[in-house]
Amino acid sequence: MNHLAELQRRRHGIVCACDLDDLDAVSRLLEAIDPVEGLVGYKLGSLLTLRYGLAPVVSAFRKVTTKTLFYDHQKAGLDIPSMGAGYVAVCRDAGVDALILFPLGGPTALDAFVGETVKAGLLPVVGGALPLRDYLVEGGGFVAGSALGRITERALALGARDFIVPATDVATIRRQATTLATKGTVRLFLPGIGPLGGDITRAFSAAPALMTYAIIGRAIYAAPDPGEAARRLAAEALAFEAAR
Repeated sequence: MNHLAELQRRRHGIVCACDLDDLDAVSRLLEAIDPVEGLVGYKLGSLLTLRYGLAPVVSAFRKVTTKTLFYDHQKAGLDIPSMGAGYVAVCRDAGVDALILFPLGGPTALDAFVGETVKAGLLPVVGGALPLRDYLVEGGGFVAGSALGRITERALALGARDFIVPATDVATIRRQATTLATKGTVRLFLPGIGPLGGDITRAFSAAPALMTYAIIGRAIYAAPDPGEAARRLAAEALAFEAAR
């Protein structure tokens, strides 16, 4: 079965970040939102996988959905290069479709983690910035502002075509979109919608030439009616598809 079918069919949409630690709660969430038009996949995070294990979590998701499963190890890729092949193999064997990678450990670590992901037939979804005000040096953090651009350039050379940019940073979305517009089929995944201050319309408008998807967690799973919240947010994303 092609778990990427819905993602490949849609140029715009949403991914639900399932940052919960209870599989029963996640199953109820998926039953409420999986039929939503424009929902292209789910992000599996560390809370679930630390509690239950990656393979059992994937199995539980597959009882409800056939959509793309992105695994976010908070954030993989920041490790010694020799860990790349083993990490990717474990994730592949567990049945995920895509790996979110933040290879901030340097070029050799990036080559190992992104390269092994491509070799394994999984999607590397590559980032280097978080939707936090004090993440970058200029905001009081520890990461250089140039890191995302350099990571993107090297990951592209290895075959990556899926990238993460914070939805809260419209200027960076616009800059990345300009860089990536001539690279063929490229997708942007934009976290930070809702409580962190990101807005689908503003973020998607900054990358009109690219396929764009909002990664949304609390604004869906913590809503009084997750199904209604997912439909509303997906409709906002799909409005860009209708406008093409």
